Amino acid sequence: MTGQRAGGAPGQVKEVTSLANPIVKDIKALSLKKFRDEQHAFMAEGLKLVIDALDLGWSIKTLVFAKNARGNAAVERVAARTVAAGGTVLEVTDKVLTAITRRDNPQAVVGIFVQRLAQLKDIRPAAGDVWVALDRVRDPGNLGTVIRTADAVGAKGVILIGDTTDPFSLETVRATMGSIFAVPVAKASQDAFLAWRKSFQGIVAGTHLKGAVDYRSVDFRGKPVVLLMGNEQQGLTDELATACDRLLRIPQAGRADSLNLAVATGVMLFEVRRHALTLDDEAHS
Repeated sequence: MTGQRAGGAPGQVKEVTSLANPIVKDIKALSLKKFRDEQHAFMAEGLKLVIDALDLGWSIKTLVFAKNARGNAAVERVAARTVAAGGTVLEVTDKVLTAITRRDNPQAVVGIFVQRLAQLKDIRPAAGDVWVALDRVRDPGNLGTVIRTADAVGAKGVILIGDTTDPFSLETVRATMGSIFAVPVAKASQDAFLAWRKSFQGIVAGTHLKGAVDYRSVDFRGKPVVLLMGNEQQGLTDELATACDRLLRIPQAGRADSLNLAVATGVMLFEVRRHALTLDDEAHS
């Protein structure tokens, strides 16, 4: 955020009670992608998330906390870390916090952080690494859940292909439950991804309704893997499907002919992880 309006003077602590305060207005504007992109910033809610982000080296611009959190030792420590990093600390009323978060019962602590994206050119998966690539994911809940699941299984990161939902939207960040700070995220056009894929020496596996191979029958052991998942409504583009080494299917016994994107990605990720664990067991046997 820019100048005095967005964060005040570096290291400054302010008490804010009015919704008309220009700093509050700028923070509220982070609900809009245009403003997030212009200011290269985003919002994360919750004391634990803010602590984790700082521990992982993310740059904080502004810390906002509720008046009733004053005196909380953990909040005081985070405030001190924010000031030491040159950020601004705002002590606000419940009314202001509710307006900022758009929640009736908001978390007592909110952090405004600098966005960070991995660069596709720097991604060089090693044997055993898993990356998730998402084609035109549109639902912020799906994206946030995929990032959270990638974190849970130890995947190395997520690549967003084409026109996707914003990984730094409030809804996406909420759905990650803090994993946005632990899982690298890269963005690329389809052409850029396909160019990168040509030099990738592992397995690119995509799920597809026309997939002929049961996802449980592929041996992922000992190789880097890119798991390529399609758009919620349309699946993978023809170009991306052609770029896959394997087109896989997840057999279903009921009437549903497909799974939610985040659920399907979770099923696939845990299967890939099972192969990695099997390899580890064999190495130590």
